[in-house]
Amino acid sequence: MKGYDYKITAAGRINIIGEHIDYCGGKVFPAALSLNNTVYARANGTDKINLSWTTLPDNVTLDINGLDGYRNEKYAKFQAGCAYLWQKAGHKVIGCDLLMDCSVPFGSGLSSSAAIEVSTIAALATLAGEPLDKKEIALIAQQAEREYAGVNCGIMDQYASANGKRGCAMILDCKSVTHEYVPFELGDYSLIIINCNKPHNLVESKYNERRAETEKALEILKKVLPVSCLAEVTTEQFAKFGGMLSGKVYDRCKHVVEECERVKLAAEAMKSGDVLTLGKLLNASHKSLKELYEVTGKELDALAESAQAHPACIGSRMTGAGFGGCTISLVEKDGVESFKESVSAAYREKIGYDCKIYAAEIADGITVTKI
Repeated sequence: MKGYDYKITAAGRINIIGEHIDYCGGKVFPAALSLNNTVYARANGTDKINLSWTTLPDNVTLDINGLDGYRNEKYAKFQAGCAYLWQKAGHKVIGCDLLMDCSVPFGSGLSSSAAIEVSTIAALATLAGEPLDKKEIALIAQQAEREYAGVNCGIMDQYASANGKRGCAMILDCKSVTHEYVPFELGDYSLIIINCNKPHNLVESKYNERRAETEKALEILKKVLPVSCLAEVTTEQFAKFGGMLSGKVYDRCKHVVEECERVKLAAEAMKSGDVLTLGKLLNASHKSLKELYEVTGKELDALAESAQAHPACIGSRMTGAGFGGCTISLVEKDGVESFKESVSAAYREKIGYDCKIYAAEIADGITVTKI
């Protein structure tokens, strides 16, 4: 992009497996995507941050000395929140022009907000000549989303967006905020991401409800088990003491305990190149999210079930918070076109409108290029 000094990107993300366990202290298995937010950046020698977008006609100017005052900005609140909290953490924020170009679809559950936040902070740090501490960037980006934008998110989205590595997923320990890279080589299979195109309208209320149910389960199990979070409960312990729980609280806890185990098995499968086992785990995860955690909905079920029924597909599940967003599927490369046609047609017939299929690869998180 002419006239700018740097091109900085941060990635959208998928969670391969490990859903609704991040706030229970669990380990999740995300990866960064080639769908990203790009910031073209240059210093401007003023005390203003000028924001513009390739996809919007709007231009917004932020005053560096009053960054706390932009919480109601429709398009700029994420960038303003990041600049404000980065500054508040003791970092230098200089006047600059930032042009945003986002290829992560909004409302898709692929974390466009995290990509915007992480790339904004990386741009501010780059322009100020600061080294990029990816963990700190992720933590400040999460803080901006929670405290400035008012979304009570976990750490996974921002962390994966900042720390992603091409060709790898990561086991992210949400409790200690540490990670381990795991090769994500699929051999004869492709990862296909499909958006059900349903707006996320129920996520917030149901999300808070599920959090309350898992907290109730922990409160009861702590009476007999020395655990500090639900993710520490083993499958053996749940088999022994799960009977103390009842109804929906039992179901939610069973999902969390078994999903934590699936993450562990998925990481082992990828370390040994066992893609077939990963596929089975994806199917089991979706079944649990549908029947025990009840966060799928007819749209995601229609996608996952028509995917699972296709002969080239070895596994499919919803990814993200649920009630909308995307599925991921593992599909034999030779059968990808047939798979796309079949699932698209089945979805349109069942739901009445089209799904959207994305071409994306596992990519790096933050990248910085001098133009």
